[in-house]
Formats: sequence, structure tokens, C-alpha cells
Amino acid sequence: MFPMIYTLYGFAIFFFVFWCGKWVVHLIAISCGKWKLYRKIVPLPPEVPCPGVSILKPLMGMDPNLYSNLETFFTQSYPLFEILLCIEDESDPAIMVVRRLMNKYPNVDSTLFTGAAAVGVNPKINNMHPGYVAAKYELVLISDSGIRMKEDTLLDMVSHMTAKVGLVHQMPFTCDREGFAAALEKIYFGTVQARMYLSADFLKIVCHTGMSTLIRKSIIDEAGGLAAFGCYLAEDFFLARSITDHGWKTCISSQPAWQNSGICEVRSFLARLTRWAKLRVAMVPFTIVLEPLSECMVLGACASWAASFLFNLEPCSFYLVHILVWFLLDWILLSIVQNGSLPFSKFDFVVGWLFREISSPYLFLLALWNPAIKWRARTYRLQWGGVAEELNSKL
Repeated sequence: MFPMIYTLYGFAIFFFVFWCGKWVVHLIAISCGKWKLYRKIVPLPPEVPCPGVSILKPLMGMDPNLYSNLETFFTQSYPLFEILLCIEDESDPAIMVVRRLMNKYPNVDSTLFTGAAAVGVNPKINNMHPGYVAAKYELVLISDSGIRMKEDTLLDMVSHMTAKVGLVHQMPFTCDREGFAAALEKIYFGTVQARMYLSADFLKIVCHTGMSTLIRKSIIDEAGGLAAFGCYLAEDFFLARSITDHGWKTCISSQPAWQNSGICEVRSFLARLTRWAKLRVAMVPFTIVLEPLSECMVLGACASWAASFLFNLEPCSFYLVHILVWFLLDWILLSIVQNGSLPFSKFDFVVGWLFREISSPYLFLLALWNPAIKWRARTYRLQWGGVAEELNSKL
């Protein structure tokens, strides 16, 4: 009897302390978002030349917004950069888009690479490798095909690359688009992802995605070059960890990474979230416990039981207040990340927020049930530690 009581008290205290910690994370994210995002760019002194930047753009397939997204890289207000456009298949229709832009902006230093190198199982690394080898500048920006940039984005990222920083990354967010799927994506990246990103940056925890990342090439070359990370699907995580292991710092820039894919569907977005969950479980196994417990609905239920057990509080009322406060803090954080009026109504936010919170535990269980990862036309199996093995070859 007594050991059971002690066990229950132990669980109740753990849940309640963890619940209190999540509110600290909320406040850290809101404070950091207000402090770090959309800050005025401090230009380099006139006597300091701007370092050159090699922009790596791995491309595959056609997207309705591909032309307009790529064009924002050709129009950067930065004095010295090159664009290295990498396409795996020589029959890929994206080549036509690239050639149109290269002809439209002949004064921009741009090169098209076709044909991937076989340096690992990661198709993105294989695709980028020829461009990476040819890069002529010390700073290399790896940017996904669906990213859109403002004219001063590159300058903003370079201004954060101070003497002790080896990697500058942008916090993922989305451009304003129409439809429920677009609203759902914006809510996720402006609440869950932003909370994790901003608090991790404050606590100096490696937590970044490779959508838009500026790195020092010399550090990566010292670690074996880009090919050394071809055995991982989550190459961005291991790139960042390698840089910090070499004694360098990472930081986020003041502008977010504007995702602007022209294909926006609920099903594909949920599949994307499931794939990311599989990667996190393989790379950091303790997320099997901590990640579900970090979700609003799950943590609220555990904390409600703990508050009832420890303090004799009414659990239903506690649970409802918990959800309401979490909802309001997410609204505040999303408004900070958006830095302007949202493209949907408060009702749309309520529906999208509830859908995201309710579906998240199911998606995590789905990721645990089927750990195989499908990425475009390939299927992979992850080993503990994040090393990937391809199960089927692309036809």
C-alpha cells in the first residue's frame, strides 16, 4: 500500500513540475520572439568588406511558386554572392525555370548543376554535393526550393555571423496563403515550432531545421565535407551538432524562413509532421516520452490529475483553464511571429489550433507504429542514432 502511494506521489510531482516548466518555455519563447525577431539590420562597417556567400539550391520537380520563389534569390540586395542550382535529374522540368531566371538575370553569378553524386543515402546531400564542391566562398547558404526571401534577408543572416558563430539559421514560418491547410501550417510553425525553436535558441540547445542555413564551409570541410553527413536523413541536426562540437555557436537570424510552396494540402502536411516525428525519435530516443507529454491536451490531463491528487483541486476546471491559457499564449506567440495581421479570422485560428492539438498525439503514435520513412519516391529505415538505410531504390 505504502509503496503504491509513494509511486503515485512521485508521478504527481513529476507531472506538476513538468507542467510548470512548460509555462516557463512559453514565456521564454514569447520574450525571445519579441526581442530577437524582426530587429533592425545593423550593416557592416564601411571598412569591412561583405563576405561572399555561395547559395546552394537543391531542386526537384515543379512547384507553382518555384519561379517566384527562386527569383527572390536573384534579386538579393547583397554585394557578393553566387547561386548554385542543383538538380538531380536532367529531364526535371525545374531546369526550364532555372534557365529562364539565368537568362533574365545575366549579371547574377549563377551556375546550374545536373546529376547527383552518390555520397550517401540522403538525396538532398547527393543533389547538393556537386554545387557544394564548386562553392567558391567561405559562407554557404543551404536553402530549400520552397523558401522565399526578402531583398535584405541574406544581409540579415550574414550580420548574425559574428566571430564566434559557425551557423546561422532561420526559424521556419510560412507566407500568407489561402485555405485551411495554409492556416494550419501557419498555426503550427507560429506556435509549436516557434515555441520550441525560440526557447531552444535561448537555452543553447541544438534544434534547427535545414530549410535555410548559413554555415562556414571550413568547419564542414574539417568534419569531412558535406558527404560526411550523407548517411543521415536529418543532416541539418547533425551539421549543427558537428559545428557546436567544434566549439562554434549557432544562432537564429531576425527574419524567419518564409516557406511558400504552391502545393498546400492537409494530408501532405500531416505526413510531413509524421516524418519529422520519426526522425526525432530515431535521433533522440527520450522524445518517445517527453514529446507526447509536451502536448497541450496530454500534459493538461496529466497535470489535472496531479493537481487533484496533490492539492485536491477540481480536475475538469483545472483542465479547461489549462487549455484556455495555453491557447491565449499561442495566439500571442503567433501574432509576434507574424509581425502583422493574420490572414485568417480568430474562428479559423480556433479551428486550426484545436485540429493541430487533437491530431498531434495520434500522429506521434502513427510514427511509432510505422517507423519507415517515405520521402518522395524513396523509403528509408532509421537506426538508433539517426543513420538511414534505403529500403527501395528510385525507379
